[in-house]
Amino acid sequence: MIIKSEIERWDGKSASDIGDIYTRHCHESSFVSEIITFIGVDKLQKGATWLLKRYLENEKELSKSEVISIYKNLEVIDHWESKLHILQSLPFMPIGNRQKNKVEAFLRKCLVDNNKFVRAWAYNGFYALAVQYPEYKKETKQFFEMAMRDEAPSVKSRIRNIMKKDV
Repeated sequence: MIIKSEIERWDGKSASDIGDIYTRHCHESSFVSEIITFIGVDKLQKGATWLLKRYLENEKELSKSEVISIYKNLEVIDHWESKLHILQSLPFMPIGNRQKNKVEAFLRKCLVDNNKFVRAWAYNGFYALAVQYPEYKKETKQFFEMAMRDEAPSVKSRIRNIMKKDV
């Protein structure tokens, strides 16, 4: 579990350092299972979610059971950056019918988060949910309309980008 000690030693800020951890360990057979486990550990969560996001951005895929394991951890994700990493990873992780309610609850919680980046990406998460489950389209559009009236300019910008995809 060398990766665990490396994440523990990470200062929580240096993108270069966490990127180096990714480079050293991303090809290990236990990489994904370890970082998924670490998502549930408060002091490892931020690093683990960053590593997960990078893994997915590098066009890697997760198994259905790995995605389910991540969604099981949504309730314990507290740090704003960890929430953001998960929200940014949602488009890479299909939402199974059994995980739909858990993901929806997480997104609703993120919509009222103090951090505007989390809120912006929560809207994106609702878009991803609506793409997979059309019953969310009407509500997602309503969220977007409210946000365009009330949200910070950076959040509105994110929503405009989503709306170009036609909700």
